[in-house]
Amino acid sequence: MALYPYTLQPIALNLTEAEFHQAQYELFASASPSFGLSSFKTKEWVVMAVVVILAIAGLVFVTGYSTIIFWLMLVAVVIYVLVRTFGFKWYVKREFEKQVADQEMPDEMRQMKLGVQKHGLVMAMPVNQPEMFNSNQMRGMQMRAGQTQQAVIPWTAVKSWDETDDYIFMMFEVKGQQGSQIVPKRLQAQKFPIDTVRQHLQEVVPVKGLNPESLQPPA
Repeated sequence: MALYPYTLQPIALNLTEAEFHQAQYELFASASPSFGLSSFKTKEWVVMAVVVILAIAGLVFVTGYSTIIFWLMLVAVVIYVLVRTFGFKWYVKREFEKQVADQEMPDEMRQMKLGVQKHGLVMAMPVNQPEMFNSNQMRGMQMRAGQTQQAVIPWTAVKSWDETDDYIFMMFEVKGQQGSQIVPKRLQAQKFPIDTVRQHLQEVVPVKGLNPESLQPPA
């Protein structure tokens, strides 16, 4: 097995409310149908090309008020492109905002630190924040006390994961307790080994894509 860099000490997550919602939006958008030009099917391109060619031909060979129909054909193509791109993007964002309007970032994520070890992802909190480790999500995990309290998510406990340009997401289950974690890729600037995290995730779950159904119902 290749050697990968790991952390000597957990690194502060420092996740803000804005980042929390941005991460959710990026994940939501990545799971939604594409709304760029690349999302157009071949049939759509062919139909639009035919309409544009007919409209241009009409403008060239026809004069007078009859050209209005050809201008309308060109406008219809432009409107269709705008609706299929910017319109869908606006719709996806509006639906996302409706879904997360009442969601707030958990307080423990403001003081959480993350570390990467061969056996799993380390989550650390100050000793004056015990409520995180008393939550259902953290029960059953390997705990270690000191100036900080630590819990470990074994890589083998990860059931599914995904990533966007800015974040890695993972869903895990430890002794029947389910949880999820967001890892901002900006932590790489603080020598947090994002590539090591990705490598371990690929080893246990080769195919990316969050899959809540893979988690077993709590006992």
